[in-house]
This record gives sequence, C-alpha cells and structure tokens, in this order.
Amino acid sequence: MTELTLSRAETKSVASSIAEMRRFEILKALAIFALVAALPIIVHDVYLQNVLILTLMFAALSQSWNILGGYCGQISLGNALYFGIGAYVTSMLFVGFSITPWLGLGLGGVLAAVLAVVLGYPCFRLKGHYFSIATIVIAEIGLLLVHNWDYAGAALGIQWPVGQDGWTTLQFARNKIPYFYLALGLFVVTWFVTFFIEGSRWGYWWRAVRDNPEAARSLGVEVFRSKIAAAAVSAFFTAVGGGFYAAFVGYIDPDSVMSFRFSLLFALPAVLGGIGTLWGPAVGAAVLIPLTEILRSYAGGSGNGLDLIIYGGLVMLVALAKPDGLLSLFQLMGRGRST
Repeated sequence: MTELTLSRAETKSVASSIAEMRRFEILKALAIFALVAALPIIVHDVYLQNVLILTLMFAALSQSWNILGGYCGQISLGNALYFGIGAYVTSMLFVGFSITPWLGLGLGGVLAAVLAVVLGYPCFRLKGHYFSIATIVIAEIGLLLVHNWDYAGAALGIQWPVGQDGWTTLQFARNKIPYFYLALGLFVVTWFVTFFIEGSRWGYWWRAVRDNPEAARSLGVEVFRSKIAAAAVSAFFTAVGGGFYAAFVGYIDPDSVMSFRFSLLFALPAVLGGIGTLWGPAVGAAVLIPLTEILRSYAGGSGNGLDLIIYGGLVMLVALAKPDGLLSLFQLMGRGRST
C-alpha cells in the first residue's frame, strides 16, 4: 500500500513538473511572438520585410512537415503537392468565381487533408526510403497533371487580378505589413497546434511510432491511424500555406508552387534546426531563408543553384557536428551558461 501511495505521489509530481514546463513554454512562445510582431516597427525596408514574410511562411510550412516527418517519423518529400493544391484552389476560386481567398484557404486545406488520407492507405504500407520515393513520385505526377490541365491555366498558370487592397481579397500592393502579420499568424497557429498535439495522446503515439513501430503496436498504439492523422494535419497546414503564398505573389504556375524544390525547402529547415522539436523549424528557417534571399540578391542569375549547394553544406556540417540540429547546440550553450 505504501509503495502504491508513493508511486501515485511520484506520478503526480512528474505530471505537475510537466505541466509547469509546458506553461513556461507557452509564456516563452508568447514573448517570442510579441518580439517578432514588433519587427515592422524597426524594419521599414520593403526588401527586408519580404525576407521576414518568407522566413515566417517557410517556418510554418516546415513546422507542418515536421508534424509528419519529425514527430511521426514518416519522411515525406512530396509536400509540394499539398502546397500546390492550396495555391491552385485559392487562386481558381478567387480568379474564376471572385470567392474570397479566406474560403479558398480552408477548402484547399480540407481537400489536401482528404487527399493525404486517400494516398496514405497505399503509401503507409511502404517502409523507409520506399515511402519517401513514393511521395516524390506522386508529387511529380501531380505536377505533370497540372502542367496539362487547361482549366487551371496549364503551364501558363494563373494571374491574380490587381484590385483594391483589403483583407477580404488578401491583396496589399502598397504595403507588405499585412502579409507579415498573416505569415506570423500562420506560424503561430501551426506552432500551437503542434504544441498541443505534442502533449496529447496523439503526440505520444506519433513519437512511439517514430521510435519503434513494432513496439508501439505491441503496446496498443494504432500505428496506421497515427500515420494517417499526422499526414492529414500536415497536409492541411501545408495547403493553407500554399494559398497564402498565392495571395502574396499574385501569380502561380505549376513550377512555382509544385516543383520538388519546394518539398526540399519544407524539410530542410526542420532538419537543420532540429527535427521533431517545437522550435527547430523556426530556427532552421531563420538561417536558410534569409541566406537564400541574400544570395539571390547579390549573385543574381550567376548564383543560380548556389543556395542549394550551401543548403547541402550546412546540413552536412550539422549532421556531422550536431545531428540533433542547431536547436540542440543553442540548448547546450544555455546549459553551459547556467552552470
């Protein structure tokens, strides 16, 4: 009886510690989000504002990829398919039927989630690199289909009409700040969704599936359902990001939203920053995206592909020096200062 009482007391103590840590994590996140939200006060250059918008957008998209690839351990390299679905659904509804992009964001996300569930049934029966290859092939098939789909503009793409600035149409030609806060809002939502899932039953299931699917199944974890759920959530937010990107640039074509390069750009920040962590995608995006934009600005056409070379070099260095990502390096430095 005494051992049982002590066990219950220890369990309550552990639960209390975890709850306290999660409350602190929320407070830390709110402080970080508030600091980021204040950046437009000091950053007035339009080019730098554009870099900030893309950084936040890719941080959100990498966090979306991280839900499936990091927490559930299913390395997908075909998320450009869902990004393109969001971009095309939002664009076609707005350009063809004058339907507000807000509705397109939601419908694109739902359609992508449904497609992820449908594709998950055959793909999640594959293991390891076979699953990754399958996602690449499916995304490339989607790219080819859109290239030849006349109703969606085929290879010519879709040009958004220039209209009056406003939140209803998500068009802000004279001011980048609204796009900045939209991108920040997208990242904040994906972060909080990931945070709450991480501490839920689904989060524990996903990490168990990632670490050892067979052991997880023997303990009663529904492995297949876990993978399907993770894929649906990941696809939904990836498609919402695609819809936002379409509104931001005002023009899309198959290669500009569905190429394999986008699938890599969704995965690389999480891999560089720390896969399967809350802040890893944001840290990775804060390094990779500004680096890309600066290289494009200074190198121009002569630097085409240089960003990918540097991406590869950074990932190799991190893999050799700190396999857990840059975030683990920052955490180690923080522990060193505290001691």
